[in-house]
Amino acid sequence: MNREQIEVRYTKWGGIEHWHFAMDVLGQDEYGRWFFGRAGMPIQRGSEPAVRQKRDFALLVPTEGCWTACFNADGDLEIYADVTTRPEVSADRVTAVDLDLDVVRFWDGRVAVLDEDEFAEHQVALGYPPELISQARATCDWLVEAIAARAEPFGQASVAWLDRGQQPA
Repeated sequence: MNREQIEVRYTKWGGIEHWHFAMDVLGQDEYGRWFFGRAGMPIQRGSEPAVRQKRDFALLVPTEGCWTACFNADGDLEIYADVTTRPEVSADRVTAVDLDLDVVRFWDGRVAVLDEDEFAEHQVALGYPPELISQARATCDWLVEAIAARAEPFGQASVAWLDRGQQPA
């Protein structure tokens, strides 16, 4: 039996195509909706050729907030959180605008912010409105604090969802 799937589509500001791929629907809890991606699944950025996902991961689309987070089964990064516009979930699709800033946690607990240079460039090149810049900065700051503190859902919440996704369908 196959799991229900949903299309995940990220764009950049102004509707520029970014990453898109299909994921298994896992379920929902107090933190939001959970989806699963298996190592080897095709992922594509814009119209570039598709590549294969390197590892299993669970994606959380939160109930509140302007971000999404991937919880990896292995690899260099335990968590990869994207600062976005408010993600929208419909019956068959998840959409969000990627606002460049990413907050990551390595397996040893170190937390880092990635792509600050891209965020600065896109503020001008893509014309981010001031309120979008403020919201993205505040979200990034909140993510750094919550991920570093292992506050849920960045503590143990993802473990059961990742395990569920890795079970045979």
